[in-house]
Formats: sequence, structure tokens, C-alpha cells
Amino acid sequence: MRQIVGAIAGIVMAALGAETAISQTFPTKPVTLVVTYPPGGGADLMARLIAPKMGEALGQPIVVENKGGAAGQVGAAFVANAKPDGYTIMVDAASFVINQSLYPKLAYDAEKAFAPVGVLAAFPHVIVVTPGYEAQSAADLIAKAKAAPGAISYASSGTGSAQHLAGAAFIQQTKAEMTHVPYKGGGPAMNDVMGGHIPVFFANIASGLSHIKGGKLRALAVAGGKRVAALPDVPATGELGLSGSTVYEWNGMFVPAGTPEAVIAKLAEALNTALQAPEVKQRIADLGGELIGGGRAGAGSFIAEQRAVTAKLIQDGNIKPD
Repeated sequence: MRQIVGAIAGIVMAALGAETAISQTFPTKPVTLVVTYPPGGGADLMARLIAPKMGEALGQPIVVENKGGAAGQVGAAFVANAKPDGYTIMVDAASFVINQSLYPKLAYDAEKAFAPVGVLAAFPHVIVVTPGYEAQSAADLIAKAKAAPGAISYASSGTGSAQHLAGAAFIQQTKAEMTHVPYKGGGPAMNDVMGGHIPVFFANIASGLSHIKGGKLRALAVAGGKRVAALPDVPATGELGLSGSTVYEWNGMFVPAGTPEAVIAKLAEALNTALQAPEVKQRIADLGGELIGGGRAGAGSFIAEQRAVTAKLIQDGNIKPD
């Protein structure tokens, strides 16, 4: 028995030693950062914002590679099947957790196929309307929607998108019925609201902020419990007495399951270094984003919370993919 215990202890010590050696040398070559959306979108913007600073911290370049398609599923499936050595990492969006509940079958198990490295930033949604729309506040919008259930339409970037679910959460909280109109992308949806073709939109603050400040959209409220520094005069829905879950648009970094713990820790440290760089922090603040504190544990809690929130909204609303 003593020999068996000694052998097991030897194996454990050897494994720990090997992992320590890996962490000390990693990385020895460029790291590929897969973005699960095409160039030019929010996930791509965030990935390219932090990649240079992460590369500096790691001592190797971070090469951004876009693999868009199927609301992030194409890129996620690629990374799920990549070698778990830290040289292939992923930046995804809120769809990472939404897809689990929206689609009955995925090519991967998001909870088992990946390990989180961290959350880059979370972006609240802003309830915006066409500038000339008669509702002057969120309270006005709620009253109008209750007076004529289903008569007011709101746009989103697509069925099951974070914008759609932000609208669903608002309806759930207010008991004011509105009609969802899905578009093929946030750009077309926002353009139709600015053009007066549809009155209401739950805009990702990062994409809507410049249009709000430019007067092309009018902000009624920020979805959540607190105001954001980028729109200090716009009330939060929490101030209106609305309580309940908040759906964010967010970007997280993941690695394939089985990646050595020491390597994940090194990547997380490099990510945190990048996020704390003054120019990166300022850019995220300018976009209306929030940093998620608490390191990897905080990121894991945030992701689990968003998974639960979106799953309930999808189930309660009987939301199905297009």
C-alpha cells in the first residue's frame, strides 16, 4: 500500500512539475485569437483592442482570426476542437450562452467544451426611439404600450439576439406588451428606427452611443440598476421601479477545455494587464462598457448569471430560432 501511495504521489508531483514548466515557457510562438463574428462588429472591435496589449504581456503576438457564422457557432465549434494548449483562444459575445438555450442541438457543449479566461467588458442596452416619437420617457412608453397591447413594435438584430432578449426582459418587468420585429443584423434595425419606420429599439450602447449623441436616436432609459457614465443624464430602468434580470451584450475570452490551468492563469493575467491599460480602459468607457471585476471567478459568475437569465427568458417566451 505504501508503495502504491508513493507511486501516486510521484505521478501527481510529475504532473505538477510539467504544468509549472509549461507555464514558465508559454507562449513560445504566436497565439491565435479566434473571433466568432465577422470583422467590424463589436466582438471584433474588442478583440483587436486588447490583442496588442495581451501580446506585449505574453511576449508573443496575438493574431486575430475571424470565423463568423451561425451566431458564433462556427467559430466556437472550431475552437472547441482545437488543441488545448493555449495557442488557440476565442472571443465570443452574449450568443455564447444564448445559443445553449435557443438551439436544441449544438456541435459542442458550451459548458463542458470551454474554460473561461475572462470577460473583456459588458455593455448595457439602451431603450432608444425615433427622435420624433411621442413617448418622452420610459414611463410614457410603458403607458402607451399598456394602453394598446401589441400596437408598439420594437426592433432587434434577430430572434434570440441579446437585443431581443433585452426587450423581452423589459416586457416581463413592465407587463407592457410590445411586438418584436427581428432584423438581419443590428445595423438595419437601427437604421429603420432612425428613419422612423419602427419606433423602438433596445440598442447595444456601444453601437448606439454615437447616434444618441448625434441626435439620430433618443435615449429613454438604460436597462439595468444604474446609470452609465457615457450617458449620465439618461435614467436607469432601476430608477423607474423596475426590477429583474438584466441582459447585457458582452464579450468573453475562452480556451478549449483541458487547457493546462497554469496556461489559463497566464492568459488571464495578460488579459487583465491589457484591460487595465489606460487607453484600453478609456476606449471601453467611451463605448459605455463596464469592466467585470473579480478575476476569473468573477467572470465565471457573470457568465453563469447571464446563462441563467437568458435561458429563463427564452423558455418563458417560448422563443425559437428563425
